Amino acid sequence: MRVPKTYTGKELDVEDVKKMSVKEFREQGYLQELNRRFLHPLGLALEVVVHPDGTETIGEIWDSRDDPEGFIFDPKIIDADKAIRIHKEGERKYEARHERFGWYTQPYTDQPIPQRWER
Repeated sequence: MRVPKTYTGKELDVEDVKKMSVKEFREQGYLQELNRRFLHPLGLALEVVVHPDGTETIGEIWDSRDDPEGFIFDPKIIDADKAIRIHKEGERKYEARHERFGWYTQPYTDQPIPQRWER
């Protein structure tokens, strides 16, 4: 499978892309922060299943979109070290992406994006 690599105009062969295991994704804090920062406020949560043999797979997507507050973690289970590590990684990516593209999060349109939600 080939996907466009839009910033260079070249195509990228998916087989050549470096992969991360689900276990590493969870252990390094990406799952926690994906859920905490993005999915939980929308009422969604991504589940990882740890199997008896120790392998880990992406499970289901929990759906509580009908709850106005969405999901929240019990504060006692948030791993601050993971949150800080992901935050620092984001800061490094921000610098590089902003310098190269002029943005961190890829715009969905060529129109200016509002900085705050309008009520």
